Amino acid sequence: AEKVLGYDLLSLCLEGPRDALDRTQHCQPAAPLGSVSPQVVERCVAAAGYSVGEFAALVFAGALGFAEALYAVKVRAEAMQKASEAVPSGMLSVVGRREANYKFACLEARKHCESLGIENPVCTVSNYLFPDSRVIAGHLQALEFLQENARKYYFKRTKMLPVSGAFHTRLMEPAVEPLAEVLKSIEIQKPLLCVYSNVDGKKYMHSKHIQKLLAKQVVSPVLWEQTMHSVYERKQGTEFPYTYEVGPGNQLGAILKQCNLKAWKQYKHVDALEDEEAADT
Repeated sequence: AEKVLGYDLLSLCLEGPRDALDRTQHCQPAAPLGSVSPQVVERCVAAAGYSVGEFAALVFAGALGFAEALYAVKVRAEAMQKASEAVPSGMLSVVGRREANYKFACLEARKHCESLGIENPVCTVSNYLFPDSRVIAGHLQALEFLQENARKYYFKRTKMLPVSGAFHTRLMEPAVEPLAEVLKSIEIQKPLLCVYSNVDGKKYMHSKHIQKLLAKQVVSPVLWEQTMHSVYERKQGTEFPYTYEVGPGNQLGAILKQCNLKAWKQYKHVDALEDEEAADT
């Protein structure tokens, strides 16, 4: 990883400083690295990765080489960092009541931005997490408006995410072309097992499909809730597979619990660093 990136990512992850690690150009390469485990899971039926984690899922499935995927993530992260710096924007995590209308709330937030003189403002759902939970991304003024008017829109909780831009919205359009060019230059194989795309919540079909959707993912909402329904669709009475979340944190397990409680009962978190420490002892 150090050879590909040109800096010591391991010491940055372990020692910081935190504000440097929080920068998009550094935290994106760190996420898939923490997700690639040497552990071989036999009889694996499917893989999925959240946002940049999709690259780790595709490496695991044999569709992308490790070095090539990491280089693509490096280019993606740097281009998204640059796009983030062009417009003051961010992401707002929202847990809503059943009555919450996210599209209407975003519409009113955009109108508010227009009243402030912002042309063609962005405020839209960028991540579908689980029922009644979304991430909304766009201009900072729009997100501040939603926080101030949370009760009006039946939002129970709102929290600004520690990211530098409105990822998975059209504000990231300048990052699409650099990533698309890299993806054209690297060899992509058909996955050895089913890998689900963030863009449409469906299985990748072939290498050109992967190339197209990985670039499109930068400006498309992450359909994670829909992906969970696709992965765990079963006939009644059929057992659910074991689910392993490999990487930093167990947020995807918490989301799975909200999406499908029966599937979550077979869930386990695997920390790649813990595995290495266990192997050394």
